[in-house]
Amino acid sequence: MQRIFFLPAIFLWLNVVPLFSQPVSHEPVTPHASPEARALLKLLYDISGHYTLTGQHNYPDIRDRNSRFAAAYIGKTPAVFSTDWGFARDGDKDSYLARPEIVNEIIRQHEKGSLITICWHAVPPTADEPVTFRPQPGNEPDSLASVQGQLQDRQFRDLLTPGTVIHGRWCAQVDSIALYLKRLEEAHVPILWRPYHEMNGNWFWWGGRTGEYSTAMLYRQLFDRLVNLHKLSNLVWVWSVDRPNNAGMQFSNFYPGPQYLDVLALDVYGNDFSKTYYDSLLALSGGKPMVLAEVGNPPVPGILDSQPKWGFYVTWAGMVRNTLKKQYEALVNDPRILSLEDAAFRKIVNPYRTACGLDPLPDPANMPADFSGKWIFNEEKSIIHNVGASSLPYKIEIVQDENEIIIKRTVLLEYADDKTTEEKLTLDGKENKSAFMNFQQTTTAQFKQGVDTLFIQSKVVTQRADQRIEMITNENWILQEKGTILSIQQYSSSSRGRRDITMVFDRE
Repeated sequence: MQRIFFLPAIFLWLNVVPLFSQPVSHEPVTPHASPEARALLKLLYDISGHYTLTGQHNYPDIRDRNSRFAAAYIGKTPAVFSTDWGFARDGDKDSYLARPEIVNEIIRQHEKGSLITICWHAVPPTADEPVTFRPQPGNEPDSLASVQGQLQDRQFRDLLTPGTVIHGRWCAQVDSIALYLKRLEEAHVPILWRPYHEMNGNWFWWGGRTGEYSTAMLYRQLFDRLVNLHKLSNLVWVWSVDRPNNAGMQFSNFYPGPQYLDVLALDVYGNDFSKTYYDSLLALSGGKPMVLAEVGNPPVPGILDSQPKWGFYVTWAGMVRNTLKKQYEALVNDPRILSLEDAAFRKIVNPYRTACGLDPLPDPANMPADFSGKWIFNEEKSIIHNVGASSLPYKIEIVQDENEIIIKRTVLLEYADDKTTEEKLTLDGKENKSAFMNFQQTTTAQFKQGVDTLFIQSKVVTQRADQRIEMITNENWILQEKGTILSIQQYSSSSRGRRDITMVFDRE
């Protein structure tokens, strides 16, 4: 992400070299591309000019939290899952140490039905991981240790010169990423690979260079190492630029050649969807697919009327609420704009899934309800009789996937800090056992009555002297009012008698 917004361009750049506008083959630029990568690229060709897929970027160290938020806020799940390999220290949302978990999450998202795109805020070859995003005060000019900032001219020349120290450091950094890309290849996951993004800008260390030692040359050098040395076959190469705000940033200055890219991408913030940018990129494309790799706001249907070839857009992490819900309604109701739940998306993606060895996506009507999100207790709507709410959670946070659900309940205490408990349950009805002091708890969770109701049963047993004390709690979880209300019907029995209540929670 650029994270710096520019004024709209005032230049028209349509004087593209004719070579760039010639039709090109639909074959991937990777000569030994995997069947999965070929199918992914074919999908983008097939939808070009017909459909635009929704997408969401996720910070490296938070799994799919951004996508889950977008799904809850908008009402539909983004079809494209975007993430990054990270660069920052442990504990940061951009932590590079999250890479093993990123691989696992990408595989999970791929199996769920998402298309996968990855960018890389690469570490400069003058520093070791981790680095900061922006240059820090007091850093030595010869030792850039941030993603933003510029290498010195001689350093960039050495970066592109085999045998130099900086070139060797660059090779080692690329090789470390190749290991994770290889794991995804082994899992038959194709990747829309977007390295050195926004390369026509000068805010990242790799960007803004033309001439003999150029950014385009660095992009070609990366292509050569990953494709020809590491033999990676699962990459669909995405060449990515930003909006030009001066003549030096025109797209053709940074074009590496059609033999090095499968897809052309543009980043747009501030709703700056100028037709000039679209036309300039279209002239370069030669018929190759075009996408909006990063946006702060998705393109409204009116934009797509005059710019129909955007294959997908990816909203950057933390920017979902830049767009109002009523504006999202127009997007999700437009038949050209497809999310994971849409029947048209299932139809176009299933041949791709077959190539990946995956089953067709099921109809959402036959999929279990997803309770993921944050829920706040609504005392007025709840039916708790005269028992009061002191022992009931005022907040529930839920993360759910196909096989398990993680439930974090927070109870408001009057005499101490809030009490939070967390449990992880499988959704297949198997017993999940836990113990605390002399309490033994057995819990099961499974969907009943079709896929709308989650049934959770919990049995807590404790022994006091010769007396065995047992409490059984049954809960029926139901989503209401288009997923904005969570109703939990709770029936419990113990030595103190039976209690039947209904707790109602509003989605936060």
